[in-house]
Amino acid sequence: MIPTTASAPSELEALTQFLYMAPIGLVQATIDGEIVMINPMSAQLLMPLSRDGDLANLFEALGDICPDLRHRAQSYPDPHGKVCDDLHLQIHTGASKRGGPQTLSLTLLKLDSMRLMAVLSDVSLAVQRERALRQSQAWIDTIVAGITDYALTSLDRDGRVRCWNASVGRVTGFAAEPSIGRPYSLFYPEGALSGARVLDRMHEARRDGWSLDEGWLLRADGTRFWGSCLIAPLDLVEEPRPGEPAFSLIIRDISERKGAHDALHQSVSCDHLTGLVNRRAFFEAANFELQRWQRMPRPLSLVLIDADHFKAINDTHGHAAGDTVLRQLAVAMGETFRGMDVIARVGGEEFAILLPGTDGEGARAVAARLGQLIEAQTVEVDGASIRYTVSAGTAAMEPGVDSIEDLMKRADTALYAAKTNGRNRVVCWTDDLANGTGMLAPGTHATPLPPKVEPLRRNVTMSAPNWLRSVSICPKTPTFIPPPGVMLLSASSSSSLSGKSTNV
Repeated sequence: MIPTTASAPSELEALTQFLYMAPIGLVQATIDGEIVMINPMSAQLLMPLSRDGDLANLFEALGDICPDLRHRAQSYPDPHGKVCDDLHLQIHTGASKRGGPQTLSLTLLKLDSMRLMAVLSDVSLAVQRERALRQSQAWIDTIVAGITDYALTSLDRDGRVRCWNASVGRVTGFAAEPSIGRPYSLFYPEGALSGARVLDRMHEARRDGWSLDEGWLLRADGTRFWGSCLIAPLDLVEEPRPGEPAFSLIIRDISERKGAHDALHQSVSCDHLTGLVNRRAFFEAANFELQRWQRMPRPLSLVLIDADHFKAINDTHGHAAGDTVLRQLAVAMGETFRGMDVIARVGGEEFAILLPGTDGEGARAVAARLGQLIEAQTVEVDGASIRYTVSAGTAAMEPGVDSIEDLMKRADTALYAAKTNGRNRVVCWTDDLANGTGMLAPGTHATPLPPKVEPLRRNVTMSAPNWLRSVSICPKTPTFIPPPGVMLLSASSSSSLSGKSTNV
């Protein structure tokens, strides 16, 4: 609004009051430094610097702490602009009201060829805080640089690494360039941590205050080590923007504890014949995945596998041969399914595989690949060559399935249909199977297994002697993360499969 002639005096009075009350110092001076106008805050800041109590010239007032200011102003080439911006000037003859040395911030503007504007403020407290922050950061950096079995870094809200330090390189071998900006899953073996699981752990840490797991971690050279991985949210006043640090990540090398961990895990969570997850641990993992699905629905599937005519193998070759077949089948499943899948022995010759992040079609495809692999292999036991096949039933999580038991019943019904309709095939659950007869309705998705074997991730030799020389599968299989404070021993499920017999 342009003031009228009548309102000009009041507007001038308001402007004068504004300049008088401003919490920063404002000075107008000539190009030679002669002060034309000065507000009280400027006088308060500059008076202690004056040798004779006179504030006639800005350059002379600041001569002891900024002797080159006159030269800067008079040699500034542009017709107008900032001669200097937030220049910190240390005052050695005084102290701030809060104690410690006083520091002034000076911004000098060239208005035109004849006029200058100086903006002054006392930034002593801010400088002290910055110094304390730098000291704290140096202290933390010293600690981080000195530790040998921990790696500390920060993550953004999407789980991407935001910084690198010597501890990360020392524990994992990863350098800064291949680390920063990538999901922290780069510290895990391939397939052990999906993108969805990365976000799950961010959510768990934000909800519970932390998220902790133990398992195999990866070094830059491809070797593995047994480690713990803790994620904790940073205590921030505001929600971090994309790309800003939001979580702390602490990785610890606990390889020396792996022996004790494996012994406990083997006794509590593993099937002693096959080395796979046992029924109890499977239901704990499955119910935890169900809770995740209920919070944030995403693909989740179940596959049930049953060895065909297994009773005939036991009757013909003996129970020792049957045990070898089951161990061979366990190894094949460990090589076919992903590291993040939960593979368990839930019955005599029946196995369950929970596939987070996999839909029904994906479950069918991987079950078919396993069936083709098994059909093409031979198990050698005491000079006898044993060939066998497997049948599979699959079911996918969807609205209306309220429990893992319901999902198991669907997969078990599909498995029953696979065995009733000729074995050596994969059947996917559909509502048509709910009649309970086991006979497939027209159009039901059943996949007979041809003898051709689809390629796997790795070359696998499945003979019994090779299996006996291999390590237990169990420690790498259960990649589920129990919620904070819940140990594996906390609960078990006594839920059973449906009453139908699958040994038909």
